[in-house]
Amino acid sequence: MAKYITQKKLFMEYFSIIIGSILVGLAFNIFLLPARLAAGGVSGISTILYELYQFNPAYVQWIINIPLFIIGLILLGKDFSLKTLVGIFFVPFTIWVSADIPFKIDNPLLSAIYGGILLGVGLGVVYRGKGSTGGLATVAQILKKYTGLSSGYSQLIVDAFVVFSSALVFNLELALYAMMSIYVTSKVIDFVQLQTSPSKLVLIITEQEEHIQSIIKNEIDRGFTKISSIGGFTNKEKTMILCVVEQQEAIYLKKVLQEQEPTSFVVFLSASEILGRGFSLSK
Repeated sequence: MAKYITQKKLFMEYFSIIIGSILVGLAFNIFLLPARLAAGGVSGISTILYELYQFNPAYVQWIINIPLFIIGLILLGKDFSLKTLVGIFFVPFTIWVSADIPFKIDNPLLSAIYGGILLGVGLGVVYRGKGSTGGLATVAQILKKYTGLSSGYSQLIVDAFVVFSSALVFNLELALYAMMSIYVTSKVIDFVQLQTSPSKLVLIITEQEEHIQSIIKNEIDRGFTKISSIGGFTNKEKTMILCVVEQQEAIYLKKVLQEQEPTSFVVFLSASEILGRGFSLSK
C-alpha cells in the first residue's frame, strides 16, 4: 500500500511538471513572443535572439538549457534531477509544437498581465511537482552558492541582465512591460504554490473548554489542539483551542459559538494551505 501511494505521488509530480511546462510554453507563444517581451530567463534570451536573427525560440532554449543542466548537475548535484530534465524538454517542445497557434496577443500591456499570469500558473504547477524548467534559474543558484547572495537577489540579477539587454534590442517601454510581467509571474507563483484555500484557522479562548471540545468533535467532526493560557486582563487561566475548518464549517461554528458560548473570544484566520489528516490526507 505504501509503495502504491509513493508511486501515485511520484506520478502526480511528473504529471504536474508536464502540465505546468505546457502552460509555460503556451504563455511564451501566445503572449510574450508576439508582444516582444523578454521577461527574464532563457525565454527572454530566445525572444531577443528571435528579434535579432529569427532563431527558432524552441531550438534556442534547448541549446541553452541542456549545457546549463549539465553544469548545474556538476556544480549543484542533488538540486538537479530527472524532473528538471523533464521540464527542460517539455517547455521548448510545447513552444515548437504550438508555434503556429492562431491565438496570439501582441498588445504589450495585455501580454505582460495575462502572459505573466499564465506563466506564473505554469511555473507554480511545476514547482508544486517539485520540478524545475531549468534555464537561468540554474545560473542564479550557482551565483547564490558562490557569492552568498539570497535566491531572490541572485534571480533578480540574472533577470535584470536579460531585461536590460531587451531594452537595448527593443526599447525601454517594452523592457518596462517585461519587468511588469516578471512581477505578475512572481506573485502568481506564490499564490499557486501556497494553494490558497477557503479554509479557516479558528482560535477559541475560553473557560468552557469541555463544551467547546464537544461542539468541535460532535457538531463538525474536526480535530483540535489545546494550549494553556492566561488572560492578560483578568489574569485567569484559560484554554486556547486551535481548530482548522472548511469555509462552510466555519460559518456553522461561528453561529453555534455565538448562540452557545457568547463569552468565548473567537478569532477566524484565513489558512492558505493545510497539510494533514482531514485536508491533504484522508481522515
